[in-house]
Amino acid sequence: MAAHAPSEEKTSGRRGAGPALHFPLMLETAGWSDYALVDSGRGRKLERYGRYRIIRPEPQALWTPRLSEAEWARADAEFTGEDDESDGRWRYPKKLPEDWPMAYGSIRFTGRFTSFRHVGVFPEQEAHWRWIAETLRRAKRQTRVLNLFGYTGLASFVAAAEGASVTHVDASKKAIAWARENQALSGMSEKPIRWIMDDAMKFIRREQRRGNRYDGIILDPPKFGRGPNGEVFDLFVDLPELMRICRELLAEDALFLVLTAYSIRASFMAIHELSAEALAGLGGRLESGELLLREESGGRLLSTSLFSRWSHA
Repeated sequence: MAAHAPSEEKTSGRRGAGPALHFPLMLETAGWSDYALVDSGRGRKLERYGRYRIIRPEPQALWTPRLSEAEWARADAEFTGEDDESDGRWRYPKKLPEDWPMAYGSIRFTGRFTSFRHVGVFPEQEAHWRWIAETLRRAKRQTRVLNLFGYTGLASFVAAAEGASVTHVDASKKAIAWARENQALSGMSEKPIRWIMDDAMKFIRREQRRGNRYDGIILDPPKFGRGPNGEVFDLFVDLPELMRICRELLAEDALFLVLTAYSIRASFMAIHELSAEALAGLGGRLESGELLLREESGGRLLSTSLFSRWSHA
């Protein structure tokens, strides 16, 4: 199972009515049986997803790979092109099936080569999955969790496995269908997961008007995205409003809120200060930093995303 090693942590002197602020927190994922960061360098990363080794662009890998070119050449697939999630394509040395089985603990899901270089799982999120599971387990009560921008459903399954009733929202019909396939593979068809294909901002505004509340909220917004009816989400424009409404959707005795931001030119302090502002008036703890993948070949750490997460305790 993955390691979880925070860096040296600083605590803000600001308190007042808001949560205690803790940063930076560096959360590592060292991989699990079906995932590993094998090597990285020269703007690329070599990963193992289940049975396949895959190469994808990684601009933050500025160093030199530790494995030989011959070892990299053994990869089963490579996504070539710019790291903008759209301008590129997969290359396969030999014919491969479109998808393949993977697992995370008792959760079963399908890996798949998509046109946007992703394969159905963001492994660095494993640090959050463990934390969410532990938080729900300690609560020892019925809980409601909202998973916005839920993609293929792994965070939803982690929460459902701990007894939560989950509302999973994504604007992509394909992502919802993929998540429901994963639900069946995991034997979770009877779990209380509500699947909603909708624009995230429209959905939370309706929930706000309805007076619905959640014990936990998971936010994994894209840098830029479109809703099912052409709605536009721009993280730098819409994130403050997203956080403001989600604060109102937290139940009085809520347990957590997790925000992750990918592929943006910003410091984690940007979303940390935004989160501190949005969650003013709450007690608990707000911690922010980066999600890291640790190489299995040499132990180097690769930063993949920024995060800010609040917990009641």
